[in-house]
Amino acid sequence: MRAIRFLLAFLILAIPAASFGQIGIRVAIGPPMLPVYDQPICPGDGYLWTPGYWAYDDSVSDYYFVPGSWVQAPEVGFLWTPGYWGWGEGGFAFNEGYWGETVGFYGGINYGFGYWGGGYGGGRWNNGHFFYNTSVNHIDVVSIHNTYNEKVEVNAESRVSYNGGKGGVEARPTSEQQAAASQKHTPAVAAQTEHAQAARSNPAQRSAAISGKPAIAATAKPGESNDERKSELAKEASEPPKAGVNEAATEPKNAVHPKDLAPITRPAPSDSGNAKADSRYEQQQDKLIAKQTQERSQLQQKQDTEHQQKASDAQTQKLEQKHQQQTQKQVQQHAAQQQSLQSSKPQPRSSEPVHGK
Repeated sequence: MRAIRFLLAFLILAIPAASFGQIGIRVAIGPPMLPVYDQPICPGDGYLWTPGYWAYDDSVSDYYFVPGSWVQAPEVGFLWTPGYWGWGEGGFAFNEGYWGETVGFYGGINYGFGYWGGGYGGGRWNNGHFFYNTSVNHIDVVSIHNTYNEKVEVNAESRVSYNGGKGGVEARPTSEQQAAASQKHTPAVAAQTEHAQAARSNPAQRSAAISGKPAIAATAKPGESNDERKSELAKEASEPPKAGVNEAATEPKNAVHPKDLAPITRPAPSDSGNAKADSRYEQQQDKLIAKQTQERSQLQQKQDTEHQQKASDAQTQKLEQKHQQQTQKQVQQHAAQQQSLQSSKPQPRSSEPVHGK
């Protein structure tokens, strides 16, 4: 009996590590393109970004999108290796993601936010603390101080979501990635599993129903349900901006650089009935928007130049705080300028009083 148990253990160890994470089914058609989405702000220190991915529900024979989310690592020093779809034996099979000390092979898929296809550039562990790369992550540097800024090279902006097969990413694991596959691994934590199950039960996440564009592509935490997030988005969409307030005034207070801000949008055109006054007002709007856009660009160039200088993590942290203050000050100035201009917007002429007969 001992000999049989030993033999079984030996056979299990002989199975390639990559096969442990594959699902038990193969799909004839590969998953859709990865959607483009914004990363929610990091909810707190110690959270790591796990990118969104397509999973498959064999009960409905369709792919569904599991939103990206910030997750706390199960152990200090652990990083997340995303799962990926790979072609083989006449179909596509999914290789589950895992936690480990080194980021392994994930099919060469460009998941974004530091996962450029061949490693991870979104952050690193140092003395028991995780330091965030603000060049690819949405971090509030006022509340999270362990940050740095380092450009991540991306070979291609491909949104292909699978490896191999027709049209798939042609990438193979390096020797370092193969070595990482044999290191200590921890599967997805319970919060991630529940997060995936919630996405599976939500029809709005299925590929067939949404043409590859999921209703929810990212959440701040795995515990944040899709229904809650949809309600928030619907509420935001249904609430029009307050009259006289430029869209810049509603920009997030955590924006660090002008490039993090949404493009400046012009208010509704004037329609007072006075063509000359309306034309003059629209010209003033054009002039103000052009001026503010130029000022944003100038501030961004200045901040980019300061980032090119070599600095320690502590110096980079102070620099990011400085940049955030500069950006927010400019947002407030621009909002005040727009509000002042809108206060002079031509008003429709009131109708003449009707005298009694």
